[in-house]
Amino acid sequence: MNANQNHTVEIRNLGLKDYQEAWDYQESVFKSVVDLKLANRNLPEAEQKITPNRILFVEHPHVYTLGKSGDESNLLLNKEGLKEKKATYYKINRGGDITYHGPGQLVCYPIIDLDNFFTDIDKYLRLLEESVINTLADYGIKAGRVKKFTGVWIDFDKQEEQGVLWKPRKICAIGVKTSRWVTMHGLALNVNTDLSYFGNIIPCGIDDKAVTSIAQELGKEVDMQEAQNKLKGHLIKLMGMEEVV
Repeated sequence: MNANQNHTVEIRNLGLKDYQEAWDYQESVFKSVVDLKLANRNLPEAEQKITPNRILFVEHPHVYTLGKSGDESNLLLNKEGLKEKKATYYKINRGGDITYHGPGQLVCYPIIDLDNFFTDIDKYLRLLEESVINTLADYGIKAGRVKKFTGVWIDFDKQEEQGVLWKPRKICAIGVKTSRWVTMHGLALNVNTDLSYFGNIIPCGIDDKAVTSIAQELGKEVDMQEAQNKLKGHLIKLMGMEEVV
């Protein structure tokens, strides 16, 4: 390991926080890491400072977000409809199309310097997916990937069974931004989410797939802190991190 690599990570639980507030906080942390990396470029290696890694967990009030490559027509509500649903809407700087965040959904924002681990965005995305797949396995839920689509799905491996066409059901959306190998945004896992809110969008621009949650798959609500602890544990293990308290 390079002497300047830092495998420690600080975990912060932001609770229920307005999307804009959480986004602003993310941006400030992200910028501080990028600025530190830029400053290190002008210093001898022995004088360079290690870059920190953080993972933020949060729940948001009802909100729809559109990625920079998204199509605004995938939001099926106008301003009046958003107000009626007590939801907000933001165009943001992550990859991907439109998605929904709301209470009962576990949102995870890793702000990580991948230079501390590996410089491979595809590997990073697959590890985010794998951390969710392993978390769902802890609940006895079999999940996986659907070819050409980022995220985690239920019934991902079924095509047609006894004349019934199965639709994969998305349980976790993933969208990230990176600059100078520093990450922000992340994943949103439906735990006890009110899935009716997905009816107001074409989720991630995919109109032939359904959405689901852990609660819907199990037929009961689950403890959010328990789900967070499971996801955190798998993500830390897969990334080769060490949590600092």
